[in-house]
Amino acid sequence: MRVYLDNCCYNRPYDDQNNVLISLESQAKLYVQTLIKEKKIELASSFVLDYENSCNPYFDRKNAVTNFLNNNVSIYLGGEHSEEVIEKAEAVMAKRVKMKDSCHIVCAEMLKCDYLLTTDKRMLKYKDSKVKLINPIDFVELIESEL
Repeated sequence: MRVYLDNCCYNRPYDDQNNVLISLESQAKLYVQTLIKEKKIELASSFVLDYENSCNPYFDRKNAVTNFLNNNVSIYLGGEHSEEVIEKAEAVMAKRVKMKDSCHIVCAEMLKCDYLLTTDKRMLKYKDSKVKLINPIDFVELIESEL
């Protein structure tokens, strides 16, 4: 099983954990990271995620995400595919998805991911026939029986 996590998913543990839903999403995301480290799930990533992460003004957060990706990514879509990603993202954006989110969706499709994990409620409304967009909590619930 191959997954792609977007930037908001990686940064969820840094959000206000006093909100129960945010705390649950954080725990689910951290559990998914454990499954990735244990090689039970394959992690995909892209130049889009690298770029978005590089814009994070918090060095410790940016560094933690970079280190996790460097140590755990199995398959990567590089910047040499940027024109193709942008072209395909335009069709996704036509369905009211923001540019960066559209690029993440396209990258996950091109990497043949089974799931794209996100905590972005607006992004989760987008339906895709090639990759399933899912919240980390729902993903953990879905895969628990398979592991």
